[in-house]
Amino acid sequence: MSRKIILTIAPTGGMATKEHSPHLPVTPREIADDVARCWEVGASVVAVHARRADGLATCDPEVYSEINALIRARTDIVINNSTGGGIHGDLPVRLTDELWELDWTERIKGIEGVGCEMATLDSHTITASTPEREYLVTTTPKRSRWLLEEMTRRGIKPEWEVFNLGHILSDFTSLTAEGLDSRPYYCNIVLGGQRGFQGGLPYTPKILQLLVEHLPEGTVWGVSGIGPTQLPATTHGLLLGGHMRVGLEDNLYYSRGRLATNLELAERAVRIIRELGYEIATPSEAREMLGLKQLDEVPA
Repeated sequence: MSRKIILTIAPTGGMATKEHSPHLPVTPREIADDVARCWEVGASVVAVHARRADGLATCDPEVYSEINALIRARTDIVINNSTGGGIHGDLPVRLTDELWELDWTERIKGIEGVGCEMATLDSHTITASTPEREYLVTTTPKRSRWLLEEMTRRGIKPEWEVFNLGHILSDFTSLTAEGLDSRPYYCNIVLGGQRGFQGGLPYTPKILQLLVEHLPEGTVWGVSGIGPTQLPATTHGLLLGGHMRVGLEDNLYYSRGRLATNLELAERAVRIIRELGYEIATPSEAREMLGLKQLDEVPA
């Protein structure tokens, strides 16, 4: 049998706004509509970022719960909420004119949203940069441990998000070795973000190969490619045995100069997966592969 591929759609993210692309979904209804369209063509996991009524980032559990409920009413897709938040809205706290920090207490509210099956866990501190400001995204070792324990208590599967080899070999490896996460672990390898994230790495075949070789045993993994990196990095990830993530969170363009929609990116991903001889995993199959409860067992 051909290998089953988990296709994740990341429709919104915490950085871009409608000013960057009119196709970016920001209201709960817009997000749910985009997710439903992508699910219909084969997406089995959704990486959800919430937005306020003005379109800026929030981790308000009521907003997450509304988005999740709208998605669940129409699809059986696996719901993965963010604990990263975004660089605007409710999250930034001013340290100096140029240096801001994303509020930890706001970020972690993402795991409180009703219907959340998975949540991101960036077990490291990074700096996100724009021309105007820098934003500390601070997740200390104690915070990483607390967040992992809290996810476990709530029955939420962590998605370990890594940007470089150090992120793999530090808390991800040590905390899983302690048994604080159960196999299979799930890891999202992010490449191509070096211009916006300190410590981020460009995509090259050698870099992706290196990172994959150092993942803890028992890890199921996928690749996110930022901007023009999305197409080559995610396709290469398939060839190495991984899974695939696409969406406007990572890449606003379908080709040079032409803005994409989430549906277009999902449709292209499905074509690539099938042309390479693989099959698309259903949400039920994705849950089995990730060690999640099936939907009829998941608390409402």
